[in-house]
Amino acid sequence: MPHDTLTFCLAGASLGLSAGLAPGPLLSLVLAQSLGHGAREGVKVAVSPLVTDAPIVLAAWLVLSRLAGRPAVLGLIALAGACVLTRYAWDCLHAPAPAADAPAKAPHSLRRGVVANFCNPHPYLFWTTVGMPTLLAAAGKGPAAPVLFLATFYGAVVGVKILVAVLAGRFRAFLASRAYRLLMAGLGLSLLAFAAVFARQGYTMLF
Repeated sequence: MPHDTLTFCLAGASLGLSAGLAPGPLLSLVLAQSLGHGAREGVKVAVSPLVTDAPIVLAAWLVLSRLAGRPAVLGLIALAGACVLTRYAWDCLHAPAPAADAPAKAPHSLRRGVVANFCNPHPYLFWTTVGMPTLLAAAGKGPAAPVLFLATFYGAVVGVKILVAVLAGRFRAFLASRAYRLLMAGLGLSLLAFAAVFARQGYTMLF
């Protein structure tokens, strides 16, 4: 595998893991459905990004692909992406053990996950400032790089949420363990590294 392609695979995996484990409405819903109705219902919530994110990614691509000839605008977007990643890193480094809300009477897990993800501002913000600029950069390295970036990103996002659903259904104590906190700290540090890359790119485009 070429070095550039491997880099985008690692970026997709790292960003996907951090997005999948970061506390938020979708992770809380995964936990709520898993604890209230079993791991299978939590898994249904976990796969909801595969349903909701396609129009978000397409909209971000339509907007940012038209700005390819405007380095100043792209530089500002890169700096915004650095800020977003820094905020996500802060959330990971200071993340408490995720808590589940009281489960509803009827599961409807996939529908609940789709609604929660559509109403969550994080996917829109991520794909506009971080995900799509990375995907467009990958596209410049050949057809395989963007495909592998998307595959590793969504494989990590969905896979880690499925793992959380299974752990919540069987081993709830893991979510309050030191191992979980260490994992989140590691992901936070990786996000800071990506934030530094985005900040450097933004500065270069502007100056």
